[in-house]
Amino acid sequence: MSHHKRPEVDKRLAKIEGHVHAVRNMLEQDRSYAEIVQQISAVRASLDAVVQVIVDDLVEDCVSTAKNRAVNRSVLELKNVVAISR
Repeated sequence: MSHHKRPEVDKRLAKIEGHVHAVRNMLEQDRSYAEIVQQISAVRASLDAVVQVIVDDLVEDCVSTAKNRAVNRSVLELKNVVAISR
């Protein structure tokens, strides 16, 4: 991952971590399952957004380092990351 996207990813992950903690508190407070599931769905969407930032960064890096061997490795890495994320 390029260094210019790391702060954004770190910030998003910190927010997700706080959100997960809040969901755990909801469970301890006997909030309704509907509310808890709604918040977990929001966490899932946030995680998907982080994956998108990482994949976008990888694509940008792949394009910017468009040299034969480097591109082949980058494209392979991109394929693997996309496959894992599904």
